Amino acid sequence: MAGKFEVYKDKAGEHRFRLKAGNGEIILTSEGYNEQAGCANGIESVRKNAGDLARFEKITTDSGKYRFNLKAANHQVIGTSQSYESESGRDNGIESVGRNAPDAKVVEV
Repeated sequence: MAGKFEVYKDKAGEHRFRLKAGNGEIILTSEGYNEQAGCANGIESVRKNAGDLARFEKITTDSGKYRFNLKAANHQVIGTSQSYESESGRDNGIESVGRNAPDAKVVEV
């Protein structure tokens, strides 16, 4: 099963997307966008940057968990991962974004 971008409106009325792997696990979530067009541009930016490992910022949280941000060429964060228990889990998440994002379909939920 292929990955997909789910587009939705949050409780504050902002447009957001989340990238899900083929197994249904959320691997990347976006910031809130005022306009749906901004959200669509964010998805295209994920597709464009997901294959470049230099665009991923690896983070260790204050509680000792591991996360990553995907950044655009202008260093703006496009999406953020969930928290992982291990560095290898985080690295697998990065790999999953690279595999799933380029061909993921977009669905509204």
